[in-house]
Amino acid sequence: MIPIEHILLLSAVLFTVGVMGVMLRRNVIVIFMSIELMLNAVNLSFITFSRSLDSMTGVVFIFFIIVVAAAEAVVGLSIILSIFRTRKTLNIEEFNLLKW
Repeated sequence: MIPIEHILLLSAVLFTVGVMGVMLRRNVIVIFMSIELMLNAVNLSFITFSRSLDSMTGVVFIFFIIVVAAAEAVVGLSIILSIFRTRKTLNIEEFNLLKW
């Protein structure tokens, strides 16, 4: 059996990579994938604590996180697609649709 510390360390590393992807990258698709990576890192930690405590509460939280991630993927990708059709770029610095 894998120790809990190793799984939580992996989850922390995945979350950190996701945060760095959001902070440092300028491509909308990469930022979007980094947010999904952060959600999956949280899911991994919930699974770890759920298994270590023999509780189903973590699994219920994971179900809701997966539902939110799926809804976010649908809405986010449709927004990205519509912005790409008008701007012809995916560079985040060139998205100024809400500015006056």
